[in-house]
Amino acid sequence: MAVVEQPQTNTTPRAEVASLNQYVKGESLWQDAWKRLRRNKPAILGLAVILAWIIIAIMASSLAPKPFDIQVLADNNAAPRWVIDLFPQMIAKDDGGYVTVSTNYPLGADNLGRDLLSRVIYGARVSLAVAFIGPMTALIVGLGVGLLAGYVGGRVDNALMRIVDLMYAFPTLLFVILLMTFFRTSFSNPPPGSLAAALGSLDAGSGGMLFIFIGIGLTSWMGMARLARGQVLSVREKEYIEAARALGGKNRRIVWSHVLPNILGPIIVSETLTIPSYISTEAFLSFIGLGVNPPTPSWGMMIAEGSRSIGSYPHQALFPALALFSVMFAFNFLGDGLRDALDPRMRGVD
Repeated sequence: MAVVEQPQTNTTPRAEVASLNQYVKGESLWQDAWKRLRRNKPAILGLAVILAWIIIAIMASSLAPKPFDIQVLADNNAAPRWVIDLFPQMIAKDDGGYVTVSTNYPLGADNLGRDLLSRVIYGARVSLAVAFIGPMTALIVGLGVGLLAGYVGGRVDNALMRIVDLMYAFPTLLFVILLMTFFRTSFSNPPPGSLAAALGSLDAGSGGMLFIFIGIGLTSWMGMARLARGQVLSVREKEYIEAARALGGKNRRIVWSHVLPNILGPIIVSETLTIPSYISTEAFLSFIGLGVNPPTPSWGMMIAEGSRSIGSYPHQALFPALALFSVMFAFNFLGDGLRDALDPRMRGVD
């Protein structure tokens, strides 16, 4: 008997067939990076701490309980009871010791009777200003030099990189110290109406921060220039760059539309991880007396002042040190998270 084969019928539901034709929206590298960054809890914690300190710095005049420069000599080295209980070596006068107990100062007062909490709050302005001025200078100067040297190449590359090598010949911290010493001595008594007088007045008006910005800015761009040059050299011969050239694209458009977007990831990560070094440089300059001008508060200056009496009043150095610690670790956590989030090899990996 002959077997008659039945024709096979398509049993795929129409809904499934229709779904194959639906448009699925993809995610860009930045959207995927933001999604992975949000899943990195230490990075989000670091970002939250940074945003909190930015708000504190902006609203310092409203949040600080007292003006940062008002001295009440009768309350010098005063401390609340909870601070005295925190440090066993601090003994209140009521108990036969030497510390004045006062509830007027939430974190205590320094050796000149100034409120520590107010000075810590205002000190955030200096550290955060340095944290953003340094990367901005590095991006403007270093990225421009690196793009030009890496893309043009040849004699331009050699000339620019020799300048960078010459700058690297000096130890960075020593170079900053020499610059700050030069600024402080050369602009102390300039002739009226001169450029030096104008710069000196601007520095005095900013509490001594102008010369700090200049000193850090002059030394912050070399590493960025080298990094940007290396990134440009790695992408300028890629297929999409060759295709852009073949289609008649001008060099300026190729750099801004194709080269720069593809090297921004490592550059952003590098600068985020470098921010703590800018903050520590300012703190060190203030610690050795080359930072902001008194009475402008800086965490480094407060640590230096508190270290002179750290055996008797340890809280005067501890509280600004904790503030500095929190900001530096927050930027480190955020930088580590950005490094993982912007790594193209991690795209699509949970």
